[in-house]
Amino acid sequence: MKLKYLLISLLFFMAAGVQAQVKFEAKVSKNKLGVNERLRVDFEMNKDGDNFRPPSFEGFTVVGGPNQSVSQSFVNGKRSYSKTYSFFLQPNSRGNKTIDQAEIIIDETTYKTSPIDIEVTAAVDEPTDGDNAEIVAADNLHLVAEVSKGDPYLNEAITVVYKLYVSPSISVSDWREVDNPNFTDFWSQNIDIRELRVENGEYRGEPYRFVELRKSILYPQKTGEVEIEPLTLSISVDVPGERRDLFGRRLYKTVNKTVSSGTRTLNVKPLPEEGKPIDFTGAVGKFSFDVKTNKTELDASESLQATVEVKGNGNLNLFELPSLEVPSSLEVYDPERSENVNVSLRGKEGTISDNYTIIPTQKGKYPLNSISFSYFDPQTESYQRLTSEEIMIDVKRGPSSPAVAGSQRSGGGTSLPSDQFRYIKLNPQLKAIGEASFFNTPVFWGSLVLPILAVPLFILFGRKRQAMAGDEKGLRIKKADRLARKYLSEAKKKLGDQKEFYEALERAMHNYLKAKLHIQTSEMSKEKISEILHEKGINDEDITAFTDILKSCEFARYTPASQVSMEQDYAKAVKVISTLDKQL
Repeated sequence: MKLKYLLISLLFFMAAGVQAQVKFEAKVSKNKLGVNERLRVDFEMNKDGDNFRPPSFEGFTVVGGPNQSVSQSFVNGKRSYSKTYSFFLQPNSRGNKTIDQAEIIIDETTYKTSPIDIEVTAAVDEPTDGDNAEIVAADNLHLVAEVSKGDPYLNEAITVVYKLYVSPSISVSDWREVDNPNFTDFWSQNIDIRELRVENGEYRGEPYRFVELRKSILYPQKTGEVEIEPLTLSISVDVPGERRDLFGRRLYKTVNKTVSSGTRTLNVKPLPEEGKPIDFTGAVGKFSFDVKTNKTELDASESLQATVEVKGNGNLNLFELPSLEVPSSLEVYDPERSENVNVSLRGKEGTISDNYTIIPTQKGKYPLNSISFSYFDPQTESYQRLTSEEIMIDVKRGPSSPAVAGSQRSGGGTSLPSDQFRYIKLNPQLKAIGEASFFNTPVFWGSLVLPILAVPLFILFGRKRQAMAGDEKGLRIKKADRLARKYLSEAKKKLGDQKEFYEALERAMHNYLKAKLHIQTSEMSKEKISEILHEKGINDEDITAFTDILKSCEFARYTPASQVSMEQDYAKAVKVISTLDKQL
């Protein structure tokens, strides 16, 4: 009987020993913390379990976790096991708070941790947080979009610089762009950054290192509140961890962190209507204006070059130059546009000009009248007008003008130039009628035979015209080719040069609408252009095709494009212009 009780007692103590081997407890990084600090809570167990249920963490906000870690080891033949669930908490207010019980099932038995009391005090000067690598990375890594001006005028240049600030306590090993801003409501151009340079600076009063990742020049194309979309990066961050090497140095842990610059909102002001010149075409900035020629004296049938030039800082490429006024006695050809523009943090700087070829046909003196150029200066917030000087062209030799250039004599007579009637032949070598017979002469037979020979030619020509008239597809192609040569000739010349091609293509599309609808589309957004085309009865798919070309021109400023892509965009532009022209 005693043996029976002894065996029962032995089994009871063995079961109790097994139960005593299971450990499940809660640990906190601190029992007292400031309201601006973070708390780390670890739920540890020495045996794996199921259905872990954390507490509600009332009075706290979970800012990290749960993070799970498992460790195993064998020492002197004994196995050691540990599993931990970690949470990172931010207190919501001051006061005494409690971390309630957590639960887990191990070997079909439910285990609970003991509640832990936490005291939350007022904010401390130097907060210390739990060792959460993600939290450390978030607190020490910042992507900022620095905008030069928050309330620009329409078409006024602003700069946006994206800077990545990194605390000295961490390091960045790699980064890539996840999402790029589209700058939908802006005319934009990126500034090339040849080499990333790390510089020392401050972020919110703390010492930081920073690097400028991206710089862009923006010209707002609509008024009111306009958003600058954020830049988003995925960054590999090296954060000091809990483990140390043999020499006591902290081992670093690499975490991937996604950061965003946030959306920036600008209040774009419209250009004032008061004092707006009637010839204003949208130029905003600071400019100088000049009209010059390569010569002022020449002979008839010789050519000269006249240049209308605007130089300065502003929205170059986005406005029209005034046209040169030339007397009707001078033959003038359509101007060729020349651009020499650089982009920096100060905006677009350089020169744009229209170059005219002029050929005089008669002797005389001809004035190139003065012309004016108007622009809006955002610094003085006023319109400025610049006027060129009159240029006198002296044609030394050539046929005289038929205009009488005499002056009144004292006796009331008129003094005429000595060569006024020089074109009249004094010895015409006329022959009397009937002096020579016209019959049987080569001219006689030619006049007789040529009309007969011309009949088959007229028949063939008529049939060809009928065939061409019936070929509607061919006529459309020819018409498209003519429009393309008219509006897209400059873009076609720039094929192969991405920057020059897409700037010329965008300008051609705007010029086409300006010529057809008599509107200044360079001051409009794509949405406004779509609205105008819709009012004109254009099909939605053709409107979409037109705006897609404008989008391609914008994207090409900061994304590479192949020769094939440029040729495809050119072909699309030819097709769109042809289609719109039929409907307009």
